[in-house]
Amino acid sequence: MKLPYSWLQELIPNLPPVTELEPIFANLGLPLEGVDETPTPPEGVLLSAVLKAEAMEGTQLTKLTLDVGPQGERVIATGAPNAAGLKAGMVVALVTPGTTLDGTEYAVRTLQGVESWGMAASARELGIGESSSGILVFPAGTAKPGTSMRELWPSDHVLDIEITPNRADALSALGVARDLAAFLKLELKQPPAGPVPHGDGEIRISLPPKGLTIERDPSKKLRFGCDHFAARTVGGVQNGPSPLWMQRRLSLCGLRSIDLIVDTSNYVMMELGQPTALYDRRDVTDNQILVAFGLRQGEEVADLMGGTNTVGPEDLLILDGRERGISTVAEAFADAGQAQPGAGVLGIAGIMGGNHGRVRGDTTDVVIESAHFDAVLLRRTSTRLGLKTDAVYRYERGVDPLLSPRAADRVAGLLAEYGGGQIEAGATVVGEPEIPGEITASSDAIRALLGMDIDTAEMRAILVRLGCEVTGDGDTLKVLPPSWRIDMNIWQDVAEEVARLHGYAELPETLPTLQIHDSNIGASAGNDDRQNLRRTLAGLGFQEVVTYTFSSDEEAGRARAEAPGVRLRNPLTTDRTALRTALYPSLLRSALAYPKGERALLFELGRIFPASGEAERLGLLMRGPLAPNTYQGGVTGGYSVFRGLLEALGAAQGAALEIRQWRGEHVPSALHLGIAGEVVWNGQSVGWIGAVHPEIAQEFGLKGETFILEIAVPLPGRAWAFRDPSRAPAAWRDLAVIAPQDVGYGEIATLLKAEAGEWLESVEPFDVYTGEQIGAGQRSVAVRLVFRGAKTLTDAEVDPVMDRLMGAVRAQGWSIREK
Repeated sequence: MKLPYSWLQELIPNLPPVTELEPIFANLGLPLEGVDETPTPPEGVLLSAVLKAEAMEGTQLTKLTLDVGPQGERVIATGAPNAAGLKAGMVVALVTPGTTLDGTEYAVRTLQGVESWGMAASARELGIGESSSGILVFPAGTAKPGTSMRELWPSDHVLDIEITPNRADALSALGVARDLAAFLKLELKQPPAGPVPHGDGEIRISLPPKGLTIERDPSKKLRFGCDHFAARTVGGVQNGPSPLWMQRRLSLCGLRSIDLIVDTSNYVMMELGQPTALYDRRDVTDNQILVAFGLRQGEEVADLMGGTNTVGPEDLLILDGRERGISTVAEAFADAGQAQPGAGVLGIAGIMGGNHGRVRGDTTDVVIESAHFDAVLLRRTSTRLGLKTDAVYRYERGVDPLLSPRAADRVAGLLAEYGGGQIEAGATVVGEPEIPGEITASSDAIRALLGMDIDTAEMRAILVRLGCEVTGDGDTLKVLPPSWRIDMNIWQDVAEEVARLHGYAELPETLPTLQIHDSNIGASAGNDDRQNLRRTLAGLGFQEVVTYTFSSDEEAGRARAEAPGVRLRNPLTTDRTALRTALYPSLLRSALAYPKGERALLFELGRIFPASGEAERLGLLMRGPLAPNTYQGGVTGGYSVFRGLLEALGAAQGAALEIRQWRGEHVPSALHLGIAGEVVWNGQSVGWIGAVHPEIAQEFGLKGETFILEIAVPLPGRAWAFRDPSRAPAAWRDLAVIAPQDVGYGEIATLLKAEAGEWLESVEPFDVYTGEQIGAGQRSVAVRLVFRGAKTLTDAEVDPVMDRLMGAVRAQGWSIREK
């Protein structure tokens, strides 16, 4: 919300300089998003009185004859849309020849045969506002013709204040000033009050009953539709431009000046925080206003902005008394509280006025509406209709329930003072609004909650400065919040206000006591493991991708993945119709972003939804070389490189990793029949690794070899134990096993480990040979066996172990390759 510093200074005469306000607002919980300095108009901008306004035939221009004071009568031509409606005596801002605005120097120039002496300017052209829809127009008598505008429109600072949703009371100049005055212990000067009414007003009001059930559905029961309504009439208003001071304040607040009646309503909203609506009295039939829930479902209401809104029984409307007496209305709708078809709609309550009842060019008699509406109801209606106005912004956060009569009086007073209106003596005020109730708080509890030693007397003083009534004895505080603080409901709210005005800077600097519940011990372990996986994979060169959990039957079919079983009722697109059953299709799709020959190392941690149930998976993908050729030779890709990266991951995680080759029917349909394996992590099968099946690669448009892995997470751990390293040297033996080519190294290593006994420390392959010497369909796998014991092992001890291993190999039907 934007507020000029000068307005706050008027309400708090001893307000500190604007340069000192930023930390003060921060301590109040109303931080400043910015402070903008608005300049004064240039010296050559003069206030000039209109003598005559004439349309220039055959053009869209208007010829203005102006009284420029010492400069005499001058003529200008302008295309401003509001120029044609100017009347004699009205005052405009004239940019005189020789004046420079935004780098442009204005001079006398001929427009359609008229020598135009300068230009009548808009607020934007003068750099003092955002409106550019027409020239600035002020009432007759605003200033002596020829007066420099700088004298009446000085420079100012505009505070851009961040208002949190719970602080609706601060959405006005008075609301912000109240907080500042209470915090700084300064005197607050209240805005002028309007004329006090005497007796009942001319307008009769009927409100919907409290606790009304819309469409007789108990789930839609509301607290109230409108529980406070004030109406007052002003006759003989001479509508026209609003006074310069009012236009200046509205402009600095970011609002556009319209005319006196509209500007007065907006000004009071910015001053007090209460939205108001003004209706042409001619449309308020029989001086009656009915506040009721909706027309028939689907009926349309034309608003004052020219839009058409389809309303229903759940929308609160302001209606006139067309063709019925107020007693008849009360009887007809006492039960349902709903309006009859054909009723004159003056407005959609609290949101926007209707086309029927709007203030028009010839409006002189107005009815002022100032009411308190249900915040939830208005938010629902405005959201559904797509109407977001400044009034809704305040109502949906909460307006002071008791403010309505004061705002109506203030609007009436301004219209009388600046529009010459005659105010009716009385006012109509109906309804019994709910206001915040008394809160019982303990000063000891407040001190314990805040951790600050604040005297009880200071607490009372703070709350009184905020407008609360405080009673109670000793440490017991009975606090009755002011009507505008609808956010104060529990004693913790009272504690927050005490801390806010005492000063958050006074919070003691103490180390917090960390108390961890037993149920939280180790709660972050799973997330820590995932982060460790991510860091390790990133260190190996992989990039993380985050893809949609949505897939489709078509994509699952292309990837030969399990068909989706969990489907979306309302999918956003045709290719996102179900929850995925595997990660690798998403990785294959992501790999398409990398051109052929460019390295793609991708991983994703995500959830899948197969028929067996929701599960978490880690997926890896590799395409292209590990390192490209540059001035040095690159590192080619391939299955061995991809497997090596997985082994590096296992080593970094301290895991015992084993990859067992799969053949035949065991190979997943997504993998190449000859390059597929089972991943065994710490002795448990967790997933698979291999090359993408060529047909799937072709379906996805991937050229060249692509390798993928998909394993379950969290990965199984294993018990850790520390022992001293053996001081005995190792004994090495090499063994070449000849076996059929379809026998993988994993089978050979498993056999050797099972037969070797406790001295065997490791088994590592170092050579593979195929050729005529060992026969067709056979291959030789040479492994290095490392033995280590508690003492140095002798040949006499190791040789029997080797004999036992060779015997186990021959018993398997394999043979030993001799030297």
